[in-house]
Amino acid sequence: LFKMTVRLRKTRKLRGKTTFGHGRIIKNRKHSGGRGNAGGQHHHRINFDKYHPGYFGKVGMRHFHLTQQKYHCPTLNLDKVWSLVTEQAREHYAKNQNEKKIPVIDCVKAGYYKVLGKGLLPKQPVIVKAKFFSRIAEEKIKAVGGACVTVA
Repeated sequence: LFKMTVRLRKTRKLRGKTTFGHGRIIKNRKHSGGRGNAGGQHHHRINFDKYHPGYFGKVGMRHFHLTQQKYHCPTLNLDKVWSLVTEQAREHYAKNQNEKKIPVIDCVKAGYYKVLGKGLLPKQPVIVKAKFFSRIAEEKIKAVGGACVTVA
């Protein structure tokens, strides 16, 4: 380990110089502008207004005791609706379409509240139960001869 000799250090030359190599006298203090975000509404206001507009203040209304369960609404697309019943069941109803029996798929029982309209349905009537249906999903289900049943 190499130790520098004291007589060669920079401090030896700076002894007696008032600012010790740090410019004007007031410079080189520890936290001259304050620590962290200090002065955002005072001496650093220009920086905050320019680079962080909207940093201070409030917006909107307060909602006390906000819980998420009222917004809980798992969704399911139409192309996955038939995956809630077995493939054998779908084929069985496809073969026996003349018997006036239509399969009932309960999405709520499977844990899905809303049915969305992405994808295609096989040309086979089906009754779909859910809490909510998107407009396109409802149109597609009715187009294949099915029905949408809303469940509470």
